[in-house]
Amino acid sequence: MGRRSSIDRQPPEVKRHIEKRFREGRMTIDEINDEVREMFPDLDSPPSRSAIGRKRKGFDEMARSLREIEAASQALVAELGEDFDDKSGALLAQAVTTLATNATFNSLEKDSVEIADVLDLARAAKYAQETRSLSLKERQAIAKEARERLLEEQKAALAAMPNKGGVTEATKQAIREALGIS
Repeated sequence: MGRRSSIDRQPPEVKRHIEKRFREGRMTIDEINDEVREMFPDLDSPPSRSAIGRKRKGFDEMARSLREIEAASQALVAELGEDFDDKSGALLAQAVTTLATNATFNSLEKDSVEIADVLDLARAAKYAQETRSLSLKERQAIAKEARERLLEEQKAALAAMPNKGGVTEATKQAIREALGIS
């Protein structure tokens, strides 16, 4: 992996200021560069114009990716409604997996990989897998709860059903056995 960006080596307030300007999106790289030098004149080695440009490019790519995910999420909510339960969990798991995969591919493009990067990628993969398994567990729990609720409703309906019109206690017992209601 290459050396750290000169922006990453700056004091936190300088990094925050540069990133704030990126988020605002109103200034050019030259304007940001001039402003940083003006606002922080005591910096030993201020970030270069090219460092600001590289950082901006990465920032813009991440922002674009987040906007795409947000647009897809809004489209899905519009299509499926606000309460789409298990589908939302599956979509979240897919989003986490996609982001982890993108991070892996981006790190593989570098000439060399440091152990810290490998550990970060391993953690990301672990979290993606945990998200998938949590989503599955949540869906199973929801299905189990829905089944139990349905059985309780059926049990109550059978208990309230009168013994008339050919429905005897034996008939109700046969229905209970067929439904698995004790």
